[in-house]
Amino acid sequence: MLIAFSITPLGVGESVGDLVAEAVRVVRASGLPNRTDAMFTTVEGEWDEVMAVVKRAVDVVAERAPRVSVVLKADVRPGVTDALSGKVAHVEARLAEG
Repeated sequence: MLIAFSITPLGVGESVGDLVAEAVRVVRASGLPNRTDAMFTTVEGEWDEVMAVVKRAVDVVAERAPRVSVVLKADVRPGVTDALSGKVAHVEARLAEG
């Protein structure tokens, strides 16, 4: 499955980049395939392992923020692997066709 999520620390002022970086650090340390862009971090794996990573990322931010907002989108598709890059490759191939 793929989980795209965004964690926003609330009540810590205008700049939240340092806390967001801590959440991304948790994701990268998980060893699961992942990608971070300007809006979301996407993680690929089995349900329990991916949700555990999201929880750990939220917990790390919650240690320094009085409130945490989480936006999460999931693509649950049993038996599919490498969807993180495969979905993008499929679209890029169609774009290359013209």
